[in-house]
Amino acid sequence: MIVDDQELLRNGLTMVVRSQPDVEVVAEAADGLAAMKALESRRVDVVVMDIRMPRMDGVTATREIQRLDDPPKVLVLTTFDLDEHALAALRAGASGFMLKDAPGEEIIAAIRHVHRGDSIIAPATTRRLIGRLVAKADTDPDAVLKVLTEREREVFLSLARGASNAEIGAELFLSETTVKTHVGRILTKLGLRDRVQAVVLAYESGVVTPGEG
Repeated sequence: MIVDDQELLRNGLTMVVRSQPDVEVVAEAADGLAAMKALESRRVDVVVMDIRMPRMDGVTATREIQRLDDPPKVLVLTTFDLDEHALAALRAGASGFMLKDAPGEEIIAAIRHVHRGDSIIAPATTRRLIGRLVAKADTDPDAVLKVLTEREREVFLSLARGASNAEIGAELFLSETTVKTHVGRILTKLGLRDRVQAVVLAYESGVVTPGEG
């Protein structure tokens, strides 16, 4: 589902997505409220969500979507790099964000990534966004790390700096399958939904600090 209050942009993105043989646009909406209404009657795998919209903005809609049974993934589109609203959407449950002026093929690739359960955290813009805008909380980093094994801590630190499973495997001399297993255990132990939440937690708790990595 494509959600954006700018009809021209919404139509353009819909055309780009529909040009792909393996992706179907099943719904469009001009704001978060219309998106939530559409989800009552349509099965959606991925919602491409604008941030700033009338009636219900993208952050609120993303938060509401997470309350659904088996919610779709949310990929946020934002006009501005380092947008605090994009960070709020990540905290609300979005699987990542893209800039609106990104090439169509990059947005399509991002849709496929979030559909298969990955998170869009690798681009430097995302790491920079989180690093600059997350206010360090009073959480003791050790309180976060103590529930993890030594190997899981190593994986968590690399993950928090935006490394992919392949990059973590190369760094720690592990297979991608083993890394994926460790990541799954880390998310379960920390009560997190995905890698984006892990990155946000790492910065909020001070496990990773801005400019690191």
